Amino acid sequence: MKHVMITTLVLAVLCTPLAAMGERPTVLIIASYHKEYLWQANYQAGIMEKLGTDYQVDIFEMDTKRLPKSEYKKRAQLAWEYYEKVQPELVFLGDDNALRYLTPKFAETDTPVVYLGINNNPKKYGASDKKNITGVLERPLYKQSIKMLQVLLDKKPRNVMFLFDDGVTTRAVVSMTFRNKTKLRIHGVPVQVKRVGTLKRWQETVLSAKEDGFDAIVTGGYNTIKDEQGQHVPITQIGQWTNAHTPVPMFSFWSFSVAADQTIGGLVLFGKSQGEKAGELALRILKEGVSPGEIRPAVSEKGRYFFSQTQLKKWGLTLPESIASKAEYVD
Repeated sequence: MKHVMITTLVLAVLCTPLAAMGERPTVLIIASYHKEYLWQANYQAGIMEKLGTDYQVDIFEMDTKRLPKSEYKKRAQLAWEYYEKVQPELVFLGDDNALRYLTPKFAETDTPVVYLGINNNPKKYGASDKKNITGVLERPLYKQSIKMLQVLLDKKPRNVMFLFDDGVTTRAVVSMTFRNKTKLRIHGVPVQVKRVGTLKRWQETVLSAKEDGFDAIVTGGYNTIKDEQGQHVPITQIGQWTNAHTPVPMFSFWSFSVAADQTIGGLVLFGKSQGEKAGELALRILKEGVSPGEIRPAVSEKGRYFFSQTQLKKWGLTLPESIASKAEYVD
């Protein structure tokens, strides 16, 4: 009789849901980049805020902003092996490289996948129309940024430069957003899209901006810039140098490069908003039982005005009421 009671007790424990036993189900974030990159840190914070304390969050970093492209497949394989070890209830794929390299594997599983920070068309990565995959798209607000510059600079700029590094994310932006065009006319303003891969070329491009006829620079990512030895240059170092040497006002598409010693700001995207939206989709899947295939890919936000007051003062710029009434500040 005692043996029967013990057996029954063991079976009851084995059949008890983890939540009822005080153990939280695990979700996994496979990040394309690294935690020191503010975009990633911010979107992870957004995910965790939405999920609350109901889930254990594990993170694997592919580190593809700093590692050479030759290492990407190896990092993706290590991420997959980590997934197999963890066996999470749901996986977040942060940014394009994670989606590009891991979609073929996850498409063969039943594990729900929520991507975020995707600059390219998910179809190019084979992620469209998959029953277990959905997510959040990221689109720089380039048309709206030009409109803002027309108001803020109190004149029609003669020429604006969109300045990026030459990494995977930039190539996706140029392909998806600009359709691979390097010369555009937006709201009547001539715009040139420049992609540079080295620190020397970045510095030359910035220093000659005014001489080349540009009234303003709007920066995208500059996370994959290499020095003459082929070593990764930290984003903060590039931002500080550019801030100190640019001959024209420098604005941004993303919040992580807005600071007293970086860019002025602008109508920017926030990593945290991407994470919050991805977290909302995940909760629909985990708690409401909605299939990812039934959830259309989303865009997280329309952008927010975000500025450095130090930089506005440096350039003698005063926000008009139409912008100031909605603006937030980093300092």
